[in-house]
Amino acid sequence: MKPDDIDILFRGLQTDFDINLPAENHEKRFLVKLNEQSEIKKSAPKVRKLWLPIIGIAASIILLVSVFTVNTTSTNINGLGSVSPEMAKTEDFFTVTITAELKKLQTASNPKTTLLINDGLKQLKRLETEYETLKTDLTESGNDQRVIYAMISNFQNRIEVLENTLEQIEHIKELNNQVFQNIL
Repeated sequence: MKPDDIDILFRGLQTDFDINLPAENHEKRFLVKLNEQSEIKKSAPKVRKLWLPIIGIAASIILLVSVFTVNTTSTNINGLGSVSPEMAKTEDFFTVTITAELKKLQTASNPKTTLLINDGLKQLKRLETEYETLKTDLTESGNDQRVIYAMISNFQNRIEVLENTLEQIEHIKELNNQVFQNIL
């Protein structure tokens, strides 16, 4: 708008302006109404303030549950089981076999075989660390066949280490039996 247009607008609205003076008690009535409104506003937030901590706690619990759910889901995705149902069965087979071989090792443990068993367990620990690296490689590579084969090979190597350790323990037992028979 041009300045001339503004002057024209105000001249046209000049009769609509309220130029009368307010009544004598106008300021007191205004302050009373203002105080009444402020009292209403003061009481309303008190009720709302009671719910704020409860809502905050509920939101925190929901956040923790969702983070926990996401973390447990992401840890399940890393293994061979995430590739296919057949790979899940393969992983379960290897896991059961390794557990059975470890139980055999525990039963065969004696003072003469402790060093041999400890060495086998160190090799097993190294292979387990490599497997954890392969799990991250699997997720990063998008189920690359080479990584899958390396994971299966890792399981086979672990079983081999346990079987070799058990064979050496059996060999030690046989030698001890021969020495004992020769003494008699």
